[in-house]
Amino acid sequence: MDVQNVDLTISAVEAKQYPNTRFPEIAFVGRSNVGKSSLTNVLINRKGYARTSSQPGKTQTLNFYNIEDKLFFVDVPGYGYAKTSKANREKWGKMIEKYLTEREQLRGVITLVDGRHAPTNDDVSMHEWLKYYGIEILTVATKMDKIAKGKWNKQESLIRKTLNLEANEKLISFSALTKQGKTEIWQWIEGRMHQ
Repeated sequence: MDVQNVDLTISAVEAKQYPNTRFPEIAFVGRSNVGKSSLTNVLINRKGYARTSSQPGKTQTLNFYNIEDKLFFVDVPGYGYAKTSKANREKWGKMIEKYLTEREQLRGVITLVDGRHAPTNDDVSMHEWLKYYGIEILTVATKMDKIAKGKWNKQESLIRKTLNLEANEKLISFSALTKQGKTEIWQWIEGRMHQ
């Protein structure tokens, strides 16, 4: 999709604030600092639209980005960052769980893992949880430009093995720098829009 118009519609903390439209929604989940904002900015052809934060764990709301009045990207608070209180983490956890399991407009979840390392326990738990609920998942390995191209296959194998990805589950290697993977990610998103 060629994106010209993007609007951050709302940063929501509860269901009654979610946009009241029938637009399909694609959620982005991943550890704090995994590159969700960078991926979003590449997909929507903007430099700094989705806020990249120098403070991991800063996104504490569900951010709904209206893309061309056709769909919403939903930026979900990053997990695995401990600097916030346990009570706060539980509150977000409930909000995220409710959104991912009950939102009718949700068509799929893009889960981001840091391509330079094996997925963390949190990454594995999130993937298993999404699968358990039958949510369509696209796994994206970010920061791939920081690895020598010759090592990509090895890294991809490690990620697939750690997350226990089946042969039919897609893994896309992405670089915000070179925009590698952008087209394939959009193809996956567009494939979900008309379901």
